[in-house]
Amino acid sequence: MAIQNVTNMNQILKQFDAKDWTKSTQIEGFNAGDLSGLELPSAGSSRESFAEMLTKSIADVNGLQVEANQAMQKLASGESKNIHETMLAVEKAEIAFKSMNQIRMKVIDAYKEVMRMQI
Repeated sequence: MAIQNVTNMNQILKQFDAKDWTKSTQIEGFNAGDLSGLELPSAGSSRESFAEMLTKSIADVNGLQVEANQAMQKLASGESKNIHETMLAVEKAEIAFKSMNQIRMKVIDAYKEVMRMQI
C-alpha cells in the first residue's frame, strides 16, 4: 500500500474514514449518530490566537503566585490562622508554575526539532 501521489493518498484516507468505521461497528450502548454534530474547528476559525492563549495562561499562573504570596503574608502577620488554605494556595501556585515550565520546555524542544529538520 505505497502512496504514489496525492490522489492515491486521498483514496487510502477515505478507506479509513472514522465516521464510516463507527457506523460499521456494533458497540453496545454507542450510537454513531452521536458523532454527527461534532466537527473539528478549522485552523483559521480559532477565536483566540496562540499568543493570546499564552499570555492568558501566564497571567493565570502569575495570579496564583500573587494569591499564594498574599496568603503567606496574612499567615505570617497573624491576619489569618488558616494554614490549610495557605498551603493549598502555595501548592496550587507551585503546580501551575511547574506545569507552565514543563510546557515551556516542550515548546523549546519542539522548536529545536523543527530547526533540525532538513528541507
